[in-house]
Amino acid sequence: QVQLVESGGRLVQTGGSLRLSCAASGRPFSTVAMGWFRQAPGKEQEFVATILWSSGDTDYTDSVKGRFTISRDYFKHTMYLQMNSLKPEDTAVYYCAAGAHRHSGSYYNTDAYDFWGQGTQVTVSS
Repeated sequence: QVQLVESGGRLVQTGGSLRLSCAASGRPFSTVAMGWFRQAPGKEQEFVATILWSSGDTDYTDSVKGRFTISRDYFKHTMYLQMNSLKPEDTAVYYCAAGAHRHSGSYYNTDAYDFWGQGTQVTVSS
């Protein structure tokens, strides 16, 4: 059994910063990629950022480019999302995900990932 546990979500004011963490534990697995998704109330889940585990290559959705930074600690098997210049529209439950298989499609898609965390709430007040 693989567990992904997110932490770091909380209430923050517009323009503030937060760092989310996602720690993987349980059954060892070979990580191909990890990613962050979010879901705001009444909206569909959306891709936020992804990182290829071996190379460290990253990609972001346009709305967070220049504000969010995804990173990983390879040996701690932990992923981070540094969020700066937060806006009210960033308010959502943030989920981390891990992919253990080579994916032929985009890592923007949820089917690239095999394991999911329970989510952490980020609320940005205006």
